[in-house]
Amino acid sequence: MGQPITASGFSRIVSTHEHFVLLSHARPDGDAIGSEVALKAVLEALGKSVRALNEDGVPDNLLFLNGVEGIERPSEPLETEVVIALDTANRERLGAGCLEVLGEGKIWVNIDHHISNEEYGDHLLIDSSAAATGEILYGLIRELEWPLPDVARDALYIALSTDTGSFQYSNTTVHTHRMAADLVGRGLDVASLTARLYHDYPYRRVQLLRALLETTQLTDDGRIAWWTLSHKTKEQVGMQAGDSEGLIDVLRAIRGVLVCAFVEEMADGKVRLSLRSKDSSVNVCDICAQFGGGGHALAAGARTQGPLEDAVVRLLRVAQATLSPLSE
Repeated sequence: MGQPITASGFSRIVSTHEHFVLLSHARPDGDAIGSEVALKAVLEALGKSVRALNEDGVPDNLLFLNGVEGIERPSEPLETEVVIALDTANRERLGAGCLEVLGEGKIWVNIDHHISNEEYGDHLLIDSSAAATGEILYGLIRELEWPLPDVARDALYIALSTDTGSFQYSNTTVHTHRMAADLVGRGLDVASLTARLYHDYPYRRVQLLRALLETTQLTDDGRIAWWTLSHKTKEQVGMQAGDSEGLIDVLRAIRGVLVCAFVEEMADGKVRLSLRSKDSSVNVCDICAQFGGGGHALAAGARTQGPLEDAVVRLLRVAQATLSPLSE
C-alpha cells in the first residue's frame, strides 16, 4: 500500500527524475484522457520526457481534443523512471497490455478521486472530495506554480465537465466553478469545446440510443430503471468506444427513479454494469462492490458473469436490498 504525499512531495519526484509514463483506465472517459493530456503537456513544459499510454486508446468522442495524438496504445517495452496512474481505482483497470510493457522497478504515483481506490503504488495523491482527477491536477499545478499550456487548460476543462455531467452532478462544488472560471479567464473557449463534446456525435449514437430505449424497464415501484445492450446490438449499430458516454442520464432523469443501470454484454460474454444514483441516500459504489467493482457514491461500475438476463436478476436483487423500504 502506498503512502500519501503532498504537492511538494510530488514536486520533488518530478524535479529529481526525467522520464515519465502516464496511464489511465481502460475504456477511458473524459477525465481519464483529459488528465493524461494535461499532465503530459505540463511535464513537457517543465522539460521532462513523457509518454502517455492507454489500453484502449482515445475514444471516438474525444478525438477532437488537442493533445490526444500523444496518447499511445501499449506495444513494446518502455524504459522509464516514474509511472503516474491517473483516475484509476485499481491497478488491474490500467490494462494487462500497459502493465506488461512497463515491467518492474519503477516509482509509482497514484493520482485519483475515486472513493474505492485501492491505494496501489508507492505514492498516493487521492482526494475523493474532488469532482475529477483533473481537479486534483489543477490544484497541484496552481499550488506548485507550474506552467499551464493551452493544451492542458482545455484538457482539464474536458476532465471537469465530463465528470460533473456538465456541472449538473452533486460533486460540483464552489471549487469546481472557480477552477472552470479560471480556465475561462486563461482563454478557454467554452462554446467551442462544449459544442465538440456534447453536440457533435455520429448518427450511430442515435441508433444506439433507440436500441437502448427499446429495452428500458422499471421496477414496479419505479425506483430502479435499467436498459440492456447485447453484443449483437453493438455489432448491428457499429458501436465504437465513447458512443454510449452520458446516455445513462436519460434513465437518471426519469421522475421517481433513484438508481439506474446500464447493463452491457461484452465480447467475452461477461457483463459490464454502469450504475448511477440521484439520491445521496443510495450509494451505488456499495452495490458495485458486491460485484467486485467500485467508483463513487453516485456513479460506479463493475463486471460480472453473464448471460445478460442473469446479470440483471442479480443486480436487481442487490439494488433492491440496498434501497430503503417504501413507507406504508
